[in-house]
Amino acid sequence: MPADDASPSRYDVRPPEKIPTVAQHRDPLAGHAVAPPRPMTSGPIAILPEAHTLFVDAVESAGGTVAPLDDDTRAVLWLSAARADELDAVLRAHPAIGWVQLPWAGVDAFAEVLRTHADGPVFTSAKGAYSEPVAEHAVALVHATLREFAPKARAARWAHERSGRSLYGLNVTIVGAGGIAAEIIRLLEPWRCPITVVRRGSEPMPGADRTVTTAELDAVLPDTDALILAAASTESTRHLIDARRLALMPSTSVLVNIARGPLVDTAALTDALAAGSLLGAGLDVTDPEPLPDDHPLFAEPRCLITSHSADTAEMTAPLLAARVDENVRGFLAGTGLVGIVDPREGY
Repeated sequence: MPADDASPSRYDVRPPEKIPTVAQHRDPLAGHAVAPPRPMTSGPIAILPEAHTLFVDAVESAGGTVAPLDDDTRAVLWLSAARADELDAVLRAHPAIGWVQLPWAGVDAFAEVLRTHADGPVFTSAKGAYSEPVAEHAVALVHATLREFAPKARAARWAHERSGRSLYGLNVTIVGAGGIAAEIIRLLEPWRCPITVVRRGSEPMPGADRTVTTAELDAVLPDTDALILAAASTESTRHLIDARRLALMPSTSVLVNIARGPLVDTAALTDALAAGSLLGAGLDVTDPEPLPDDHPLFAEPRCLITSHSADTAEMTAPLLAARVDENVRGFLAGTGLVGIVDPREGY
């Protein structure tokens, strides 16, 4: 069985030794299951590539049966953010699998698997589950970049002049309208920021002062003080923020990316920061990832990189376990699932 024999990946979900006993975060989508696009047959659930007690307990507490992968398997809990080729092999060898739970909100690493098996099992992700910790990190990066924490810390000497911008009343633009964006909007309320949400459709985003489509992004960038990227990584969003769009932003503005690295043209951002075209950038994700140790962004005074730590294992493991519990109950009862992925849209 390829998924069991493979060596561990750094992208595999590995809960910390000590799981918080008190729930620190809430999942805003909990209790909001929707009917799956096609019927599913309940049965044994395989946890791959490697099972962990936390998730075994989550499945069993919901009434499910954890068993090794075989012809009786009807669902898979895939605990790796990568190893897509192995998951593809599992699904090809076991066509009776009707449901696959993926571990993270972003499923871009499984884009080809989703397309290949678009009419096969129902895929669910953890989208929405990690909204609170990631949104918290996004707001922290906005503050840090506006207040110029990175260049001040790197200087390692007392500055001759005081500098930095206050977030109060600044224009914030959020690209994306999912759970993370919703939580960012909630967290920003004390700072009285006019908020613009950029999304594919024109449906108003609750809490935002205005909602525009992606086609209108160019028009809002010149008035943006803080641009936060919280959209899915798809073919249509690759390099959404390129050299041309960076040039539309004010030199006093900041860019924060807590979504996926490919949303930003890394070379263009590197050039813009070096030229002083932006006040700063806060990146929890990069392209490529990990960023090579000798990449110029690490030496760029106005760039703060946090190495994809917006949602650590201590934060995400309990949230994923709770999502698994809820979805196993829905799977067994045939009622509904939370976080259903559209395999053709890629999120």
